[in-house]
Amino acid sequence: MKKVLRHPLAALAVGLLVLPLAVGWFGTTVSVASEIAIFALVGFGFNLLLGYTGLTSFGHGAYFGLAAYAMALTQLHLVKGVVAPVLAGVATAALLGAVLGFLVLRRRGVYFSLLTLAFTQMFFYIVYRWTAVTGGESGLGGVARPPLLGLDLGSQRTFYWLTAAVVFAGAVLVWRLVHSPFGTVLQAIRENERRASFIGYDVRHYTWLAFVLSTTIAGLAGALHALLKQFVYADLVHVTTSGEILAMTLVGGMRHFLGPAVGAAFFVLFREVLTSYTENWLLWFGLLFMAFIVFSPDGILGVARRLVAPLRREAETLAAMAARVAPAPQTEGLAADDGAPAGTQLLEARGLVKRFGGLTAVDGVDLEVRAGELRALIGPNGAGKTTLFNLLSGLYHPDAGEVRFRGRSITGLAPHRIVAAGLSRSFQILTIFRELTVSENLRLAVQARSPRRFHLWRPARTFAAITRETEGIVRQIGLEGLEAAPASSLSYGGQRLLEIGLALATRPAVLLLDEPLAGLSHAERERVAAFIRALSRTVTIVLIEHDIDRVLALSDRITVLHLGRVIADGSPAAIQAHPEVRAAYLGGREAPRPAAEARAPAAADAGEPLLAVEGVDTFYGKSHILHGVSLEVRPGEVVALLGRNGAGKTATLNTITGLRPPRRGRIRFRGHEIAGEAPERIARLGIGLAPQGRRIFPNLTVADNLRIARLARPDGAGAGDAVLQRFPKLRARWRQRAETLSGGELQMLAIARALVGDVRLLILDEPFEGLAPVVVEEVYATVAGLRGTTAILLVEHNLDLALALADRVYVLDRGAVTHTGPARVLLEDLDLRARVLWF
Repeated sequence: MKKVLRHPLAALAVGLLVLPLAVGWFGTTVSVASEIAIFALVGFGFNLLLGYTGLTSFGHGAYFGLAAYAMALTQLHLVKGVVAPVLAGVATAALLGAVLGFLVLRRRGVYFSLLTLAFTQMFFYIVYRWTAVTGGESGLGGVARPPLLGLDLGSQRTFYWLTAAVVFAGAVLVWRLVHSPFGTVLQAIRENERRASFIGYDVRHYTWLAFVLSTTIAGLAGALHALLKQFVYADLVHVTTSGEILAMTLVGGMRHFLGPAVGAAFFVLFREVLTSYTENWLLWFGLLFMAFIVFSPDGILGVARRLVAPLRREAETLAAMAARVAPAPQTEGLAADDGAPAGTQLLEARGLVKRFGGLTAVDGVDLEVRAGELRALIGPNGAGKTTLFNLLSGLYHPDAGEVRFRGRSITGLAPHRIVAAGLSRSFQILTIFRELTVSENLRLAVQARSPRRFHLWRPARTFAAITRETEGIVRQIGLEGLEAAPASSLSYGGQRLLEIGLALATRPAVLLLDEPLAGLSHAERERVAAFIRALSRTVTIVLIEHDIDRVLALSDRITVLHLGRVIADGSPAAIQAHPEVRAAYLGGREAPRPAAEARAPAAADAGEPLLAVEGVDTFYGKSHILHGVSLEVRPGEVVALLGRNGAGKTATLNTITGLRPPRRGRIRFRGHEIAGEAPERIARLGIGLAPQGRRIFPNLTVADNLRIARLARPDGAGAGDAVLQRFPKLRARWRQRAETLSGGELQMLAIARALVGDVRLLILDEPFEGLAPVVVEEVYATVAGLRGTTAILLVEHNLDLALALADRVYVLDRGAVTHTGPARVLLEDLDLRARVLWF
């Protein structure tokens, strides 16, 4: 009984019962109670989009208002009474929602919101100007409330109870919707739309139906509003009404089921009370609305939840559960749904090509994956590994070539159709549904294969077969006992297992794992690696992983990519001995021609270092990336930071520049402690960064890109000419937009922008990535020309270039420094280079 009384629908029923009495305390009438109930109803429908699906519409006032007009026009000109006109209003809103939803849902984010706003403005103009039909600015009067089933709707109190009954029925409908399989998918879309697609859901169908249901409920509320006021006016269609609906939902709490009802009561009563004192009540509401946005984004009910949280032990219990070490994963019962004999070809790629502008990320790749094998995909940074995964899984469409799965072409298919065919994947960057529980995450993936996945009424938890399978997956990935914990509260290793579990729950025949060991501690790495090895006995796996030692231990075959092409394919032993693979990772070719004349004597060791990093630990979320990293850069010196993929090189640069503040350790630059300082302050002290990927401002000219850098540094006003002397090509492109430059010119612009001002340390992250050999030599000569005048900290996967430039090197492995010494030794001694950097 106690549980029933705490149910949100019970609270709503009590609220609707006492509302006619409560409004009297504020000096208002029963008609105000009816208005509150009506706006609560439209809020429930609107929150299907905003709170549950994560879509912000600025146009729901249009469906509310147009349904009111449709109801009034039907009653005035076609059918007398109440039921048929109300149904006409509801049908109008539903039809408009179906048509416009198909159009506006082709875009997301701000574009979706602006499209809903644009249609609202268009409808308002039509209503306001079409005087012969709508009455224009004078509105449309004469709406009647004739008796219905013996009820005198002319009585405000009787009409309220009818409205309250309709609102309660609408709330029950919405409650069942959001707790049905359909509703759980909407929440998954809100949390991570891409992941929802990659566990097997056609996101477009779900969002379209949610939009239609939302507009239909808004239409029902609009028809009731026309009956309440017995008058319809153009302002109902205006964007102001849409804004009020949005404001009510946010103030009440969009992540709470009753939030729209609480917000509607607050808004209407606030308006009624303040209008008796001032005509500027919207000013005060606007200030209050901004206060909620800034200090309590989850609204009034969010404040209430935080107040009662200390009285509830549930949160503490779940936090303790999530922090514990989960049991080891199991693989009993994990069977791929393919039935293919070992050795049967399951996945085949032929001649795959993918270009991004002038960069060919995947260049004619052929790949065959056979049933029962664990295939690893490795290669240096920028080799095209993740891009290939994106092509295989449907995230990207290839520019050329074909992907076949189980003998059928899947080229160009949507991700959810590829998942349904039996090919699933995990992502390098975690894509779990963070605000849902562990059980809810995995239930969604299991449910995607069920014929009941689109069910709109029955609660999702009542499907016994889905529940049993979900419980089995929880046990198999080692998260038993954590089912009720939010995914965001798990340790990083637990989240990584959940990421794999989401892909595994789709029962794939081939599982693509993108860096499943990235960022894990040693113990977690051992645990997850053992799980993958055991899993490979039942599921065919293709694995991208930068931990080469694990790759060699886990894999049956290894495919090596370099510069978008397959350069080797074979057993782990064959790959270790393959000369092209060694050359791709270690270099060893003839040193760049400018190296001999550019090299100057190494900087002296005497004196204070320009940059000193001491014992730095850095985390990305819960992932421990850097472990006690220490390094130094002295004035005029070139220092290279080397290591395998995923070793922590870019993380080190991000830590130095303030993009990822360290959790522990010290960083001193020119005598200043800069650990934890804002990136802009660090830049003004004299550290310039040319990031990986250049990240210039494409729509600005070369001049404007450099002008912005001058403005950012107080000492940069007179530095532009000196910089341009080093980059004469940029002077010739001075008025060109940056997006029209070649790759080499873009890299020069990135370096030039980083050098503007009194820059003492230049940080270069992969400056030669994606450049043609001739251009590489040109950029190399430019960077070499800075030796002796500007200290350089360099990350570059091309070891020949990095070692030819550098005076000293630091080698990182799994976030820790494992070697330091003169660069020339590694440049000339290939055996030492192999011992330090090879797998």
